[in-house]
Amino acid sequence: MRFPAPLVPATLLRRYKRFLADMRMEDGGIITVHCANPGSMLSMAVAGRRCWLSHHTGTARKLEYSWELEEAPTGCIGINTARANPVVAEALAAGAIPELAGWPIMRREVPDGDASRLDFHLSGNEGPDCWLEVKSVTMGRQPGLAEWPDARSARGARHLEALAKLAAQGAKAALLFLIQRPDCTAFRVAGDIDAAYAAALATTDRSKVRILAYDCAVSPDGILLRKPLTILWN
Repeated sequence: MRFPAPLVPATLLRRYKRFLADMRMEDGGIITVHCANPGSMLSMAVAGRRCWLSHHTGTARKLEYSWELEEAPTGCIGINTARANPVVAEALAAGAIPELAGWPIMRREVPDGDASRLDFHLSGNEGPDCWLEVKSVTMGRQPGLAEWPDARSARGARHLEALAKLAAQGAKAALLFLIQRPDCTAFRVAGDIDAAYAAALATTDRSKVRILAYDCAVSPDGILLRKPLTILWN
């Protein structure tokens, strides 16, 4: 997924009220931008780091810029959680996720029949349809290790329950953790942050709900799904 327009460099001063951040532009001016990440951004949002912003034109947004990337010592990190689904959609269309290949029809953000809403419904082959939920991962508290969530996620638990229910009814089901950073070799659920979610995932029948983790190549030009990571289960 390429960014539709060149990103604008800036330096992070502070992030606050979840959806706001103050940035210093290269000309020295200070602006407030939309922080497109509702999580705690633990291990990120480091004051003084170089960031990259997208500029909005012709929209009703009150803030002119949105925060897209943060540069860490090990490379760029995609902080915009809304970018995860377009990256995965592009990868699915290209057949870049072998575990999810074979369904030619892809619908995005569709009801699962319960109160939750899942990200993808894949259909069109001779077998059962496949339901897919995507989680955007940014946190890296230890070198080489990506973790999710960075805050408790009751919504994530509901999605996991919905996938298990669909799988029990005969559908295919998958959960994909998309790591929006290139510097990790493994992924695990942060059980110290959300013990309930970690316990729910640990007891999920992985023969029925496929659990995947893929990292990304991230740059000011765009974000591209890259390769699978090892999932640690303890």
